[in-house]
Amino acid sequence: MKHVKGRLDESILVCVYYGLNGERLIRRGHKMATMLDCPLYILSVDSQPLDAFDAEKSSYIEQWKKLSDELEVEKFILQDNEKRPIQKVIAEVAKNFGISQIIVGQSAQSRWEEITKGSFLNVLLKEVPFVDFHIVAVQRPTDDDANETYEKGVRAYLIKEQENFKVAFTCPKYVSIEGIFFKEIGTDFDNGVFKFTYNDKMHEVHISEGYVVDQEKLPAEFLSPLRQ
Repeated sequence: MKHVKGRLDESILVCVYYGLNGERLIRRGHKMATMLDCPLYILSVDSQPLDAFDAEKSSYIEQWKKLSDELEVEKFILQDNEKRPIQKVIAEVAKNFGISQIIVGQSAQSRWEEITKGSFLNVLLKEVPFVDFHIVAVQRPTDDDANETYEKGVRAYLIKEQENFKVAFTCPKYVSIEGIFFKEIGTDFDNGVFKFTYNDKMHEVHISEGYVVDQEKLPAEFLSPLRQ
């Protein structure tokens, strides 16, 4: 149960977009909210509707929701199917929830990078005056992180082959598991991870030379013999 915040005159909004730094921004916001004993809100904006999200996007959303629950965040806000400019959405959310401080990440590979441009800030400050902005420099990947980088995900399928599951890239004519395959960079084999959603939950298995190596992570329904 969320405890009653001591300072309701302060409230923090963290804006996250897909990538490895979303969790870092949320934890930064939680640390500030804890110090101020005030409500914390998380916002993510996407132009696509939720049911059109691929496995990667769905995975980030699920991770952020889980983290928000763990940290007892006041509210996780997902503005999907959003066609308005990002600053308009941020301003609306800030007004609706009485936000006094906004945290965003600065990254050359993030849509939130435009937040750091003066023109964007000027527009946003006019719409939500008296709000403090915190521009957080995102953490650059280390060499170790780079070694674990995957290529852009592609649509793929897991098909049953005797007692094993293998990844395929053309839609089979019989029952299969559809998802997204992320291939490890620098390998000639189909090594990487396969992500898919089932019963509104994200699942992930590791692929080595085209085959699932941890098929015990697959839902039980898929482990029984598949119907042809």
